[in-house]
Amino acid sequence: MEHYERHCPLPEKRYNCLIPPPPGYKVPIKWPKSRDQIWKANIPHTHLATEKSDQNWMVVKGDKVVFPGGGTHFHYGADKYLASMANMLNFPKNSMNNEGNVRTVFDAGCGVASFGGYLLAYDILTMSLAPNDVHENQIQFALERGIPAYLGVLGTKRLPYPSRSFELAHCSRCRIDWLQRNGILLLELDRILRPGGYFAYSSPEAYAQDEEDLRIFRAMSAFVERMCWKIAVKRDQTVIWVKPLTNDCYMQREPGTQPPMCRSDDDPDQVWGVPMEACITPYSNQVHRSRGSALAPWPARLTTPPPRLADLGYSDDMFIKDTELWQRRVEHYWTVFGQNLESDTFRNVMDMKANLGSFAAALTNKEVWVMNVVPEDGPNTLKIVYDRGLLGSVHNWCESYSTYPRTYDLIHAWTVFSDIERRGCSIVDLLLEMDRILRPKGYIIYNDKRSIAEVIKKYLGALHWESVAISDSQLVEQDEDDVVFIIQKKMWLTSESLKDSE
Repeated sequence: MEHYERHCPLPEKRYNCLIPPPPGYKVPIKWPKSRDQIWKANIPHTHLATEKSDQNWMVVKGDKVVFPGGGTHFHYGADKYLASMANMLNFPKNSMNNEGNVRTVFDAGCGVASFGGYLLAYDILTMSLAPNDVHENQIQFALERGIPAYLGVLGTKRLPYPSRSFELAHCSRCRIDWLQRNGILLLELDRILRPGGYFAYSSPEAYAQDEEDLRIFRAMSAFVERMCWKIAVKRDQTVIWVKPLTNDCYMQREPGTQPPMCRSDDDPDQVWGVPMEACITPYSNQVHRSRGSALAPWPARLTTPPPRLADLGYSDDMFIKDTELWQRRVEHYWTVFGQNLESDTFRNVMDMKANLGSFAAALTNKEVWVMNVVPEDGPNTLKIVYDRGLLGSVHNWCESYSTYPRTYDLIHAWTVFSDIERRGCSIVDLLLEMDRILRPKGYIIYNDKRSIAEVIKKYLGALHWESVAISDSQLVEQDEDDVVFIIQKKMWLTSESLKDSE
């Protein structure tokens, strides 16, 4: 899988250009309708509809692509599959959110992300992950639908998420060989699962009776047992394992048991470009004593200071003040936007420098989800973002982000350009990358130095961007030389795509 991982070209081989929309591109269908249908012209790669027609992934109907909610394993719809899974786990009212105790989910090999799309109704956010493999553009379809998703793969490098981020990991016929390389991929799942977290596995190996599938399942079962996972439930075609709450089982293993425990100096939250390790990550003393993550159920989780603040030397008071500050800043942003906003203007939002996730927290009363990006060279705050019940990834903004073109409606850039300038990376490269990510008619909130805003203004015409509003950011409690600058990307088409649109 290494060839599906990130490989950045040398600077001289980078494309210094804008990516035009495909012929016939239209402003995307708004959420919640977009969960079930998108414009075909926006992602002209419909071979998946033919290939997966018997599994109800997607169907082409006229000028739209329709998503019936099926998947390779749940042809009859993700909703029924989810109700069955909640029933298997004895969750109250057959609801997957388990009274707010399941909030963040990881879906490996997610297809077009119908599993994650249907979990949204339960107030659950899913990080749907898939590579650009033979099922090209599956993540692009997911994001076009307004469902959280990330272009990535379980390969050789750690996933860009901190340890103990997800309550549930899911693989439904995800075509992953979990036993390869001494079980390293199962151990990566173990790293990102919370104490008491579940791994739901729906695959022929879990139920088929032929010799090869039985062999794989026996080997997999023996391996996860040595990892101290237990079978929570096995029914029909699904097995669900559960991770221990404490270190007790790890300490009782016989010396020399494989896989080994990770070295004491291994930081499970260092992930950017870090190779996966075939070892078990033990819990901190705090988790071991608490018998779990000690997180409040959702929605209280969003505003309750999480225990891991102490890892960063942050106090509960700092957390509360940061939450309140960003509430005021977001209110100010929306005032600056003025008449430009409708309730459904945004769906997919990216915060390029999320810090503690308080910008996203201030948006929870809106029908949006936020990809909270934490720069890899700053404080490792992404674990706080996840402990608040939000999603995000680690990234280095001197490189391009792992997503397709035209996948976000709003990009929030707070002090990102100052950071890029300090690192000696190109502001123009970053502008081009933001343009690539942003949908036509989408917006950027720039909150940074006035001097850099003046530089950006020189490129507005070339980028097909226009200035919407500018405001002194003294109103949002920052330095006096900072400004809030709202920019909109215009809808533009090349002469070729314009011809096709007509």
